[in-house]
Amino acid sequence: MEALINYLLHFGHLNQQQIGFISQKANELVLNKDEYFSEAGKIAHQVGFIVEGVVRVCYYNNKGEDITRYFFDENHLVVEMKSFESNMESSEYIQAVTDCKLIVISKPDWKEISQTIIGWDTIIQRIFQQTLIEKLESRSPLVEQDATTRYLTFLEKFPQLTNRIPLSQLASYLGITQQSLSRIRKNIR
Repeated sequence: MEALINYLLHFGHLNQQQIGFISQKANELVLNKDEYFSEAGKIAHQVGFIVEGVVRVCYYNNKGEDITRYFFDENHLVVEMKSFESNMESSEYIQAVTDCKLIVISKPDWKEISQTIIGWDTIIQRIFQQTLIEKLESRSPLVEQDATTRYLTFLEKFPQLTNRIPLSQLASYLGITQQSLSRIRKNIR
C-alpha cells in the first residue's frame, strides 16, 4: 500500500485521513503470468497499481495476430480508461507478462474516492497526463526508425524490461517478426 500512496503523493497532496480512506478502498490482487487484468469485449471494472511485475496492453488484429501496444512495470497505474469511464466494452487486453502483484480499486470505490477527496480528480488527471506523455515518447520514435534502431532504442529506454518479457511480445511491440528480432540481437552481440 505504501508504494501506491508514495506514487499518488508525487502528483498531489493527501492528508492522513485521505490516505487512510484510500487504503480502506484498496485490495491486493495477484495475477499469475498470462492472466488477464482486463479483457477485450468486457467492461473494465477496476484500476490497478503495479507493485511487482510487468503487464502489457495488447489486442488481436484482423489476421488474428497478437499485437503488443505497451508494457507497464512497477509504479504504474493500469486501466482501460475508455471502458472504465464510459462503461463500454474494451477493445484491448491487459495481460500479466510476469507474475504480478497489484493494488486494485473497484469502480464503485474509485467513484467514492473521487466524490470524497477534494483534489483527487486533479491527482488522477496529472497521472494520466504523465502516462500519456510516456506512451507517446515510447511509441513515436518507433514509427520512423529501422528495426535495429527500434530495438536499441527500446534497450536504452527500458533496460529494466529487456530480460523480463518474452521475445515474441517484444517483437510484436517493435513491429517486427520474432525471427528478425533474433537476427538483430545476434548481430548486436
